[in-house]
Amino acid sequence: MDAPTTNQIVEVKAWHPAVVVLAIFIVGWGTNVSTPFLILYQRRLELSDPETMAIFVVYAFAIMLTLPLAGALSDRFGRRTVVGPLIVVAALGSLLLIPGRNNYALLLGGRFLLGAVSGGVFGVGAAWLQELYGKGNEHKAALAATISTYAGFGIGPPISALFHRAEAAPLVAPFVLHAALAFAILLPVLLAPETASKKPLTARSVLPSVPTRGRRLFFFVIVPAAIWVFGFPSTSFALFPVAVAEALPGNEVVIAAAMGFLTAWSALLSRPIVKRLGPRRSIPVGMTLGVLGYVCGTIGFATSLWPMVLPAAVLLGAASGTLTAGPLGLLATLADDDTRGSINSTFYLLAYPGMAMPLLLTAIGTRTGLTAALVGIIIVASIALLFSTRAARLSFADA
Repeated sequence: MDAPTTNQIVEVKAWHPAVVVLAIFIVGWGTNVSTPFLILYQRRLELSDPETMAIFVVYAFAIMLTLPLAGALSDRFGRRTVVGPLIVVAALGSLLLIPGRNNYALLLGGRFLLGAVSGGVFGVGAAWLQELYGKGNEHKAALAATISTYAGFGIGPPISALFHRAEAAPLVAPFVLHAALAFAILLPVLLAPETASKKPLTARSVLPSVPTRGRRLFFFVIVPAAIWVFGFPSTSFALFPVAVAEALPGNEVVIAAAMGFLTAWSALLSRPIVKRLGPRRSIPVGMTLGVLGYVCGTIGFATSLWPMVLPAAVLLGAASGTLTAGPLGLLATLADDDTRGSINSTFYLLAYPGMAMPLLLTAIGTRTGLTAALVGIIIVASIALLFSTRAARLSFADA
């Protein structure tokens, strides 16, 4: 394994990247422990559809607040210094969701904490992996970060559904399990080596950062892709399961868990796509998969053919994974050692507003009908697909 690309000498052992991968995995797990229970929370707390979607979306709001600061702090104080404490916050966020089953404010508070953690660990963890794997292994590090993130996303829903099916305190036990795993990974994280070449923290460093080279590539290829990274799967995680719930009395949690599992694990299809096509050429493929997923899900909802939401989940998950791994691979070749954490965090800062897609569509749907809102987003995504296809074919002299 190559030495990390920092200004300090760090001895990297095989288990060091594995620890970071596990930390990202466990944080990803925590984000979706509660997702299959959205319909239960809605009924238990008598929530409207927008209020229900807000449980999902508040997570993204917290991420957007913490991403720039987490990346800048990790560049200044180190990756381990940021990731370690956030692992503890992840455990506390899950534990707060336990009383949150009876209190909407606490429910939102727990989701907010989990979002704040994700805002730090995903971006900083990706930078940490890039440095641990070393120069020349940027694409490997990007894929490792993507796979661990989505594997974590995918494990939470089915485990929650198993607790629900077994009637084993489903609104308590899954959160205790996740908190225990978070505490268990804390010590290995603190023992992993620091890789960041620390630099002074300034007011400017907490603002979104872009690469000093390859800026046209960043703005014309990476930024448009980032916007859809979570715009596609959030619809599958949160909107479609609630939309078809009436057609599945008694099985709402099962279908929600299946949607979450399929969406997240289908993101792993990004590995062969990106490996075969390369980061840039894979982006239009990701957009195509996302548009097709929207079409399948919309047909399933509009025609009451609810099984159509299952292939939609596969397509939307594959789209999200591809639109994560491709841009991260490009960024790894453009970022400087001193700004890698900030630049990776900027990518996620651009991506996470897409988590608001379910809330946006339900809000529009209250006026136009949900089917019309879904058709509208299909049109917008199709236009974005045409743009990404054109941009991916351009040659950027400053790339």
